[in-house]
Amino acid sequence: MNETELIVPVVLFIAIAGVVITYISSRHRERMSMIDKGMSSDDIKALYAREVRRSPLGSLKWGILLVMAGLAILVGNFLHDRYFVDEGVIAGMICLFVGIGLVIFYGLAAKKMSQL
Repeated sequence: MNETELIVPVVLFIAIAGVVITYISSRHRERMSMIDKGMSSDDIKALYAREVRRSPLGSLKWGILLVMAGLAILVGNFLHDRYFVDEGVIAGMICLFVGIGLVIFYGLAAKKMSQL
């Protein structure tokens, strides 16, 4: 076994643990400072309560984006196989097609919101 094969997973787990510990300690410090400022537990709970408000058009947006990304990959692979275009073009096509999908979504969402 090579030394790098051992070092990479160890560093990865140490980095993940460091991020988790930093997150937990910063949350604790934040809550303690709120308590020091005299906030009640109900006020603190209200700050951390997450109300999930989902846009009714969220599924439409993600559907359009995923379809356009899939279409970009399909067209990119076709161009690569048929016309021997560089594989790097696929990444550019994904960005282009997803951008076009966002413009389409904006048009549909604006039309839908004006109807409401």
